[in-house]
Amino acid sequence: MTAAEPQHDSTIDKTVTSTRWRAVLLAAVAACAACGIIYELALLTLSTSLNGGGIVATSLIVAGYIAALGAGALLVKPLLHSAAIAFVAVEALLGVVGGLSAAGLYVMFSFFGGSLLMLALGTALIGALVGAEVPLLMTLLQQGRTAEPTETGRTLANLNAADYSGALIGGLVWPFLLLPHLGMIRGAAATGIINLCAAAVVSVYLLRRVVTLRQLITALASLGLALALLATLLVRAKDIETTSRQRLYADPIIAFRQSAYQEIVVTRRGNDMRLYLDGGLQFSTRDEYRYTESLVYPALGAGARSVLVLGGGDGLAARELLRVPGVDNIVQVELDPAVVEMARTTMRSANEGSLDNPRVHIATGDAMTWLRAARTPSFDAVIVDLPDPDTPVLGRLYSTEFYALVSRVLTPGGLMVVQSGSPYSTRTAYWRTVSTIAAAGYAITPYHVYVPTFGDWGFALARRGEQAPQPTVPHNAPPLRYLNQSTLDAATVFAPDVRRQNLEPSTLEHPRIVEDMRHGYD
Repeated sequence: MTAAEPQHDSTIDKTVTSTRWRAVLLAAVAACAACGIIYELALLTLSTSLNGGGIVATSLIVAGYIAALGAGALLVKPLLHSAAIAFVAVEALLGVVGGLSAAGLYVMFSFFGGSLLMLALGTALIGALVGAEVPLLMTLLQQGRTAEPTETGRTLANLNAADYSGALIGGLVWPFLLLPHLGMIRGAAATGIINLCAAAVVSVYLLRRVVTLRQLITALASLGLALALLATLLVRAKDIETTSRQRLYADPIIAFRQSAYQEIVVTRRGNDMRLYLDGGLQFSTRDEYRYTESLVYPALGAGARSVLVLGGGDGLAARELLRVPGVDNIVQVELDPAVVEMARTTMRSANEGSLDNPRVHIATGDAMTWLRAARTPSFDAVIVDLPDPDTPVLGRLYSTEFYALVSRVLTPGGLMVVQSGSPYSTRTAYWRTVSTIAAAGYAITPYHVYVPTFGDWGFALARRGEQAPQPTVPHNAPPLRYLNQSTLDAATVFAPDVRRQNLEPSTLEHPRIVEDMRHGYD
């Protein structure tokens, strides 16, 4: 063996070791990027669940997060000379803050009310910590290398590839895995644990090169304590969620589900069952019959046989339709399968098992997407029973384009009824809906009834053409608890303080109704 051979083996070992730790570091980059995007998505989810979301809140969170990324990159510059230690410290802090963010904000909202300020502060802190990662990682990846332009470009390319790949993974994991299966609090806590594990791996590979054994043990012990904290949160999250959530509702919660689309809560006190979606009341069994009868029967005209229900996943509209002789085909289009599942189980007593009737056909999906695919005019009546348009996602379902799509599935002379909100508490939004339907080529008769739980509540009955339909109770209607022809005739009269307004329509390009809902009564 020559003298040069050991030196050659040492060089190979050093190269392999260097390559290995850089690969581990890039894997840690991907993991941390996934965690970072999940934290931002968790904040957006919290904004929707706790404050109703909206384009303004969403824009502030996204813009604030991006601005915080830049601030974090600048603030970390003095720590670049100790990049390894600083990176582990940043990841440890990010894991704790991000992991606790959902629990902290949820508890604060439940006990103290509004949390928009805390959402903004959480966004700024998490964004700054995530922004500090890239300069530190770039410094670590450049260690021991000559800073030539080509080499720097390769390093940056590797870093960006790992970062963006991790972000893609995080963006898919949150809505499809963490949120529906773990919920907001446990989902964020699990993400924080992953973040801390990535920091621990980096500590083992990097800190042992630059710190003493005692300092390394101290760092790992700190990460261990943080992991223990988040693991405890993960185990106790259900108790925290139950206690905090119950404070938001006056009645005991009997069922809860966090789906990929919304938070679903069902409460019961005595015989009064209530459904809430993202905190908004959808019905109370104490008086829902007033709403449901007023929604369903005017749409049936002289004898509808085939009816399309858009929304209405609680099964109440289907329940009433099944009571009408001659209605032999009901198609129910509901976005959230979790709502349908709860309607078939927890809410079965309220809807009388309507969604399991062979005359009811469930289609799970977005209403607008479903309408675009359905081109045959095969329905005598369409009942649009969708949540209020207080978000851009729902606002598109209150647009001229949406109502034009509905007209494609209506038979000649068929009727459409739309739940349109309150002409009193959200007056502009109500008349905006009426104007939007008219702009889509319908003749409309607006009407409103009093539902004690909701107050004054409005609907719009529409038909394609120039002759507005007259709301009538069908001759073959079963005995009803609330609606009769006299009540329906009176419902078409509006007092001067809620008189009709002619407004510009809400469209996909200009979703004016979302802004109307944000302002509420004016």
